[in-house]
Amino acid sequence: MARAPLLQLSDISLTFGGDPVFNDLSLTVQPGDRVALVGRNGSGKSTLMKVMAGLVEADSGDRVVPPGTAVGYMEQDPTMEGFTTLGEYAASGLDPSESYKVEIVAEGLKFDPSREVAVASGGERRRAALAKLMAEAPELMLLDEPTNHLDIEAIAWLENELANTRTAFVLISHDRAFLRALTKATLWIDRGQVRRQELGFENFEAWRDKVWDDEDEQRHKLDRKIKSEARWAVEGISARRKRNQGRVRALQDLRAQRASQIKRQGTAAMALEAGPQSGKRVVEAEKISKTYGDKVILKDFSIKIQRGDRVAFVGPNGVGKTTLLKMLMGQEQPDSGTVTLGTNLLPAIFDQSRAQLDPDMSLWDSLTGDPDMRVSGQADQVMVRGNPKHVVGYLKEFLFAEAQARAPVRSLSGGEKARLLLAKIMARESNLLVLDEPTNDLDVETLDLLQELLDSYDGTVLLVSHDRDFLDRVAATTIVMEGNGRATVYAGGWSDYQTQKSLTEGEAKAAPKADKPKSEAKPSEPAAKAAPAKNGLSYTEKHRLEALPGEIERLEAEIKKLEEFMADPELFTKQPLKFQKATEALVERQEKLSAAEEEWMELEEKAAG
Repeated sequence: MARAPLLQLSDISLTFGGDPVFNDLSLTVQPGDRVALVGRNGSGKSTLMKVMAGLVEADSGDRVVPPGTAVGYMEQDPTMEGFTTLGEYAASGLDPSESYKVEIVAEGLKFDPSREVAVASGGERRRAALAKLMAEAPELMLLDEPTNHLDIEAIAWLENELANTRTAFVLISHDRAFLRALTKATLWIDRGQVRRQELGFENFEAWRDKVWDDEDEQRHKLDRKIKSEARWAVEGISARRKRNQGRVRALQDLRAQRASQIKRQGTAAMALEAGPQSGKRVVEAEKISKTYGDKVILKDFSIKIQRGDRVAFVGPNGVGKTTLLKMLMGQEQPDSGTVTLGTNLLPAIFDQSRAQLDPDMSLWDSLTGDPDMRVSGQADQVMVRGNPKHVVGYLKEFLFAEAQARAPVRSLSGGEKARLLLAKIMARESNLLVLDEPTNDLDVETLDLLQELLDSYDGTVLLVSHDRDFLDRVAATTIVMEGNGRATVYAGGWSDYQTQKSLTEGEAKAAPKADKPKSEAKPSEPAAKAAPAKNGLSYTEKHRLEALPGEIERLEAEIKKLEEFMADPELFTKQPLKFQKATEALVERQEKLSAAEEEWMELEEKAAG
């Protein structure tokens, strides 16, 4: 016997500010459903989830939840008035005998239940809201960006919990790996319409592209029909005194149908332009250490970052990733060791706290008031990579409506704030990008575009992120910070690191335990001096040798893409500027590849003795 749906929405219509968000929307959530709710930023995902939770009342339509069915919603900005600690808030919906559940979830999500609400950060509040929902375990969980403000370890814990739960859930997330691992159905919001496919997120992009291709084909057919009928109407004037009024009315209907079609929102017109080339050496750190009180952030860490490298920094929240990044940029001094910056560096920095954005300023003033973007004597112009551009026009390139230009930054969503900060960064030339958690709140399409821009960017990229898929697609070198001052360099992205770590752990387990040598140092003796590398390579050279195969692979992939792009026989005649730029980029990457291969051979020979 089929069980009743946990939630049913029928003919839901909702309007905000005169603009329809949904019209005649219907959907059903069944027991055991694991649903990805996807759509562009601003498409109404969070609004729909609040309608599902009963927190936003629709203008018309019905929301039906069977009696006795609990629907839980993870609030983005939870109200905690009346609660002293985060733990007290998280346990507020539980029987006192079940409060232990909060402690279990708090350990997995890494937040302190005893933390006072008054001093808790936004991220800690969100984790408490998620812990409250997980501990209550309702029949249906509505999760709006649950991975934001979680580190990779906490994301893995949450992913495991959701994979093993029997509770149904609907999930909004920008984290591709998280969505692929958990979902078995997809709800897609596109221009007020909700479509459902009984396949998980892994199949979403192929489905979306097929829908859009079909839509484009139908629009093309409609345009041709309108053109044909319009030609008949005009020519019929001279051929007949009395035209077929039925065909005229049909033509009017076709035009009305075409006019009623809602244009798809395009991707942001983001662009990165590398400035003058930096020196070959971008940053070199030699045995740097850093301690705050009793906490060791870093101990004897060395690395050499060269022009064109893509370096990712990963590890738990609070382990010191941002601190290491600041030391490598010369913004913070190590306690010991040296950091040497290369020549001719033009850095552009995306900070995770969005500190470059004043919440009380308007979007307009945020751009025109930036010294790097100000155009002298032009209050409505901003300088974009050396060229003046109207501020509203530039905002539109990043998908902001004209009406938002005078709105305060505080009114923006998380994704919109990220886009505004990217607009500020991308307006200037740079050859070193420092991106501290840029992926939070960005939709899938914008993440795709950002990844493509980073692929073709001629400068160096330093990246902090918890998005495993994004790390795999961008990073050629990964620095893993494990705590207690340990930081290890791995070649490749997140998956490469996982593979290398598994192999290393497997080898360690398989190795026979050697007898303890008599000459081994006593526990009280210092053990700081490391034995010299047997292969003759320095620490920096060893890790450079490990990173080079990933760099070579990336360059080969970029060369292949450029060659495929230039294979179009009409490219030179129709788009000569693009052809010239592609040619220059191809030559440069071929030179980089040759240099990387030569460096790899030299290090291999040195390693072989």
